Amino acid sequence: MTSTYNVRVWSIQTRYKAQPDGSRKPTRYVVRWMVGRERFDESFKIRTQADGFRSTLMSAAKDGQPFDVTKGLPLAMLRTTDTMSWFDFACAYVDLKWNDIAPKSRKSAADSLVSITRALIPDQNGRPDHTTTTRALRTAFNKNRRDQQHPEEISRAIRWLRNNTPTVGVLADAAELRALLTALDRNRNGQRAAVDTVRLRRTTLRNSLDYAVERKLLDRNPIGDVKARKQKSVLHEVDRRSVANPVQARTLLSAVRDIHPQLVAFFAVMYFAALRPEEAVNLRKHNLSLPEEGWGELHLERAAPEVGEEWTDSRTRGEQRSLKHREDGKGRPVPCSDELTAILHDHIAAFGTAPDGRLFRAVRGDGWLSSSVYGRTWAKARAAAFTPEVVVSPLAKRPYDLRHAAVSTWLNATGDPTRVAEWAGHSVAVLLRVYAKCLDGGEQEARQRVQRWLNGL
Repeated sequence: MTSTYNVRVWSIQTRYKAQPDGSRKPTRYVVRWMVGRERFDESFKIRTQADGFRSTLMSAAKDGQPFDVTKGLPLAMLRTTDTMSWFDFACAYVDLKWNDIAPKSRKSAADSLVSITRALIPDQNGRPDHTTTTRALRTAFNKNRRDQQHPEEISRAIRWLRNNTPTVGVLADAAELRALLTALDRNRNGQRAAVDTVRLRRTTLRNSLDYAVERKLLDRNPIGDVKARKQKSVLHEVDRRSVANPVQARTLLSAVRDIHPQLVAFFAVMYFAALRPEEAVNLRKHNLSLPEEGWGELHLERAAPEVGEEWTDSRTRGEQRSLKHREDGKGRPVPCSDELTAILHDHIAAFGTAPDGRLFRAVRGDGWLSSSVYGRTWAKARAAAFTPEVVVSPLAKRPYDLRHAAVSTWLNATGDPTRVAEWAGHSVAVLLRVYAKCLDGGEQEARQRVQRWLNGL
């Protein structure tokens, strides 16, 4: 918050309204004053009210009280709601949003608030170290954990943060807000943060300031008034080099069979049916509509994104949610090729299902299949199937790249983006923008077709 002692208060100005008889009737009494280089006006219907307000300003200036240059008032006159600390406000904002957003969104919002709060913390004696501060903020910005018992260092850090973060009103100052926005563009090591990370931080800040206006902690959201470095809009596309062709994909599945045969079908549904990992881990036997052989269908109902159990209402890592981009209860049918049909039949015959019908479960017991487990298996399969040069390339680097390969295959094979978008659970616009990629090795074939056309063949 910026303040100054440079204050000038002018005489009261009277506003008149002409009457039918030609006289003029006083309607408003305006107090006008300058704080620094900013001019402020306040109008009153009654003269005595204007006199009282002007006298207060005059007395504060005469007594040497600092005036806030943003609101034009003596600091002592600022409304008491401005004294709410950013830390307490951020906790209240978390609680407001908690029940209406998914666990991953809760974690994402908390991460953004951690970055915002760290940038606002004053650099003074007693400030906890970076690691302790981060742990304390993650605890405070989690509605499930905030009121639990914590190690003394975390409790001490939370108390320090509550007492030392600035008030919400400080963000009404353009200089303070601009400095915060600049800080959000960078990671702790000083390097520029990823575009998506900055976007999420700024979105969280903007939404939280809207809530501050609702709570009457700010007169208006000031973020639109600050000229900060504009983030470039990034078009998210699949790296063509990461998309495996059918031969490469089957080679990887064969490698998985030698390492962890229980996961062959898991990776197969991602490659042949373009399932997201959170959809695959929640796939159940009743979702399958399969003949003995030939094409069938998978009827997806819900997904189970993996997130820390502290962010979920069920306190489990795999809380079920509606499918991505779909309302709760709205499923999605996906075609199941004859090859995938055979793989799923073999999987059920060899490994059965969990008691709740899930096809894929933990290595030991009937718990949820962990991303760390299938991630390690995938890394080993790539190392076994590819040469060292290919292993360090982006080709099928992540299990999710199997979905990219599946959607690209569908699009190239059918030429029907509307149908493929429906199968993949995307809009046509997203499909064409993100997933319309050539398969590995397809670039050369496309160039040859162009060359034949140019040669008149």
